[in-house]
Order: sequence, then C-alpha cells, then structure tokens
Amino acid sequence: MTLWSARMGAEPSEVMMAFTSSLESDRRLAPDDVRGSAAHVRGLGRAGILSADEVDALLAALDTVGAELESGTFVFEESDEDVHTAIERRLTEIAGEVGAKVHTGRSRNDQVATALRLHLRRRLVSIGEELAGLVDALVQRAADAGEHYAPGYTHLQRAQSVLVAHQLLAHAWSLLRDLDRLFDAYRRVDVSPLGAGALGGSSLPLDPDGVARDLSFSARFTNSIDAVADRDFVAEVLFVLALAGVHASRLGEEIVLYSSEEFGFYRLDDAWATGSSMLPQKKNPDVAELARGKSGRLIGHLTGLLTTLKGLPLAYNRDLQEDKDPLFDALDQIDRLLPALSGLIGSLSFNFVAMEKAADAPTLVAIDLAEFLVARGVPFREAHGIVGALVRRSLAGEGALSELAAADPRLGEESAELFVPGSSVKRRQSPGGGGIAAVAEQRLEIAAALAAMRSRLDSLAC
Repeated sequence: MTLWSARMGAEPSEVMMAFTSSLESDRRLAPDDVRGSAAHVRGLGRAGILSADEVDALLAALDTVGAELESGTFVFEESDEDVHTAIERRLTEIAGEVGAKVHTGRSRNDQVATALRLHLRRRLVSIGEELAGLVDALVQRAADAGEHYAPGYTHLQRAQSVLVAHQLLAHAWSLLRDLDRLFDAYRRVDVSPLGAGALGGSSLPLDPDGVARDLSFSARFTNSIDAVADRDFVAEVLFVLALAGVHASRLGEEIVLYSSEEFGFYRLDDAWATGSSMLPQKKNPDVAELARGKSGRLIGHLTGLLTTLKGLPLAYNRDLQEDKDPLFDALDQIDRLLPALSGLIGSLSFNFVAMEKAADAPTLVAIDLAEFLVARGVPFREAHGIVGALVRRSLAGEGALSELAAADPRLGEESAELFVPGSSVKRRQSPGGGGIAAVAEQRLEIAAALAAMRSRLDSLAC
C-alpha cells in the first residue's frame, strides 16, 4: 500500500510503480533518513504534538530500523516506493499504531531534501580530506624535487626553465581552490529544510529551528517553497566535483605525456601501472588516463542536472528525483579518483637528468637574453626583436645561439653566462615565479594554506 492510496480509486499500475520507484538510487540515504526522522520526532515531542511515551516508542523503533539497516538485515519490499516509504513501513511494523504519527507535519518533499543534505555534508567532508591528501602528495613530491629544474611549456612547446617543484605546486594550488569551493558549497548544503512540508509549512506548531539544531545544521530554511524546490546545492556540488575532475584530468595528462619515452621525465611504478594483453613491453599509465576520462563523466552529470532544473516551475516536481543518480555517481567517482591519483603521484620516479637536459636547450635562454638587454636600457620590444632575429639565424644553421649572442655587440661575451646549465632558473627572482627563492617562499605559503584547510575540515559538522 502506498502513502497516498486512499486518494485513488484503483491500485497503481505495476509498470507505473516500476518507472517511478527510486529505491535503487536512494537506499543509500537510509541512515540519513533515520537520523532526520528521529530529529523530527523529537521536534514533535517538544511541540506537544506527540506525548513523551509516543516519542520514546518511535525513537526506539527508529533505533531498531537503524540497526537492521547497518547489519544488512533490513528487508525492502516491492511495494516500497523509495527508502523513505520503506523506513516508515518498517517503523510502523515495529512500533504499531504510533508509527502512523511519524509523518505528522512532514512531507516527503522536505524529508528527502533533509536526508540528501545530511548525506552530502558527510560525503563532502570525506572528499575534502581526499583533496587535501592529493595536495599533500604534490607538496611532498615538490619537496623531493628540491632545486631540480625542467622546461615549462606553453602551447606544449618549451618556453622557460622552471623548478620541477613549481610545476607540481601549480597543480596543488588549483586543487586547493577546489577545496575552498567545496567549503562554499558545504555552507549552502548546511541548511535544514525540515518543517517546510510539501511547500507551505504546516498549521501545527512545528519546531524547525530546534530540529535544525538537533541535526547540527547551521541554519534552517527561510522560504518553504524554496526549501523543497531548491537543488542549487546539488548543482553546485556537481560543479565543484566537475572542476576538481578537470584539474585531475590536466594533472593526469601531464603524467601521460611526461612518462612517455618521447619525454622520459617520469617513470611509473610497477604497482601503479598496467600492462598490455598483447604487447609484452608495455607499461601503461591507466590511472592517469582514467583521471582524464572521469572528468567527462563528471561534466556530463553537471550539465544533465542543469538541463533538468532549467524549466521546472515551483515548488516540488518529480523531475527532482533525477538529482540523485548523477550526484551519487559523481561522489563515487571522485571518491575513487582522488586516492588513486594521490598514490600514483606518490609513487612516481623523476628523471631529473632528462628534465634538466631539456631545460638547458639554448632557445630557452631567449627570454633571459631579452631581459639582459632590458637591464642595459634597451626597450623590451626592441630587445625581443634582437633576440628573435638571433634565434632565427641559429635555427637556420648560422651558428649556436650562444656564439651569435656573444658576437652581437649589444649582448657581448657576458651573455655567455646565461647559457651555463641551470643559470636561467637561478636568475629567476620575481615573486610567485619559478625561481629558487620564490618557490621556497611558495612552499611556506602552501603549507600554511593546506594546514588552514585541514583545520576547516576538522570543524565541519557531519
């Protein structure tokens, strides 16, 4: 029997019930629904709607339901429309007549939204810890890289030499921004909708403020229509996860490139690579490739939900049931992706010889030559033209760039020092840049930022 069967003059179609059921998607919300129901019952008791004995009976029954769910002995039935219906059915079986009072002043509309927000708070804290773990792995590898340097790229063409640590920390900063965005999303998740009812509240003296405090929410809803119609918080979480996936994808792409024989900068650990079913020599960067691949899936979930939401009138519509599959899958995928990428990063071997050989290519000194001229009073645009012409002549076979520079009276033999291996990165001194002093300062900044983020994570209620 459904919760709404008294309104209908016929039994619901089995096909219709199978199509509209969300039990397979939302059963993972069961612990959160039990927790939300218990807070609702306590609120009904404080409002005088339930007697103390009724509150005790319902809470005891909810404890039993929670224990059955945790032990795996809870039995779902075909007639259960969703996890919320299943829990109320079982509660009534245990508590008897008083079980029929559990839904007093409550709709599945605010009930579902409450359970989803409770679930999300917990998952976001876990994912935040995994993001912090990936940042920590990058910071540690940056420390391992010391003052070794490599070419930095634009347009996938060698551009300037930078410390390897600078390149690794660039990824760490982007992931820290993801963690910061996660905190923003958490703040908007952390609002209790319980008490909004179907859309307009209740004539009963409910206690939504007390229920919000009971569930450790930072606030309660201010508009009951918005409370049950809002899925902005789901879309925002999906955006945060999608962007984190994009950042993971960019990191994965570099690992794929740099571990190839064509670059040879990274070596994959055997425990974090796969082989080929046909080609005996292969060692494949599957973790890095899947980090790229998962990002498309995460982006798809975000765009799918936004498309679902864009045409819905207020307040609740059954379309909103479609928020859970993409959300849960996105949470699950990022939950798998971040630890795997952390393990891959932590296990990489760096080939500093290959990196520094590539970074010592004469053409990467071009900007240093131009700035050498600028320091002598030559306008930058003129200096750019002088050095560009020398590079063109060198590539045309007229001589080594260092020799052409030394022979040019505007540069002279002093410019030869710029071609000494490692000289370029050692000369780099601007704040936030890829030089030794700037990166040393950056290490301190990111360590402090990561510590602050971890402290914020520890303070979140879930």
